[in-house]
Amino acid sequence: MRYIFKSAMIGLAALSCVTISHSFAGAQELEVRVGPGGVGIYDRDRDRDRYYDRRYRPARRACDPDDALDSARDAGLRRARIVRVSPRSVVVQGFTRRGPARIVFANVRGCPEI
Repeated sequence: MRYIFKSAMIGLAALSCVTISHSFAGAQELEVRVGPGGVGIYDRDRDRDRYYDRRYRPARRACDPDDALDSARDAGLRRARIVRVSPRSVVVQGFTRRGPARIVFANVRGCPEI
């Protein structure tokens, strides 16, 4: 009788370990936060659409004004600022060593200089 009881207890312990490990694996979307408000458990995917993929990013078809500013600064323009953005061009003004200057970029992907 004692052998059957020990075997049943070992089987029950093994079954509970499998159940516990499975619940931990499924709980990867939970987060425990400790802060001024106390301890809280938060669900990371509460508001995210389950079909949403963060890696998906549609291709930009136009020149981003920030990219145009970065390109102008790389070209030696100091205190660069965007003057005009039109469907065809992005105009950036600033100063070089010789004085005021203006660079015009095409409003297409990659911001080529015109």
